Amino acid sequence: GPAAVGAADLVVVPAVAVDRRGLRLGRGGGSYDRALARVAPATLTVALLHDGELLDAVPAEEHDRPVHAVITPSGVRRLPAG
Repeated sequence: GPAAVGAADLVVVPAVAVDRRGLRLGRGGGSYDRALARVAPATLTVALLHDGELLDAVPAEEHDRPVHAVITPSGVRRLPAG
């Protein structure tokens, strides 16, 4: 249920792109940002991306929640949010 994400040790979220601040671009519904708002601050959050989807900047709104890291075929990169 919705509360389960608050007890997770790791949260993996999809993304269309992520910027170097850790802000992710999704498909526009905001459901993952609402879920990330329930995640404990110490919980590692990562987005799975293709190479080339880590960008300098993506559009962001006040409710957007950053991820701590991205995983691409080329490797793992920690971001400032983490």
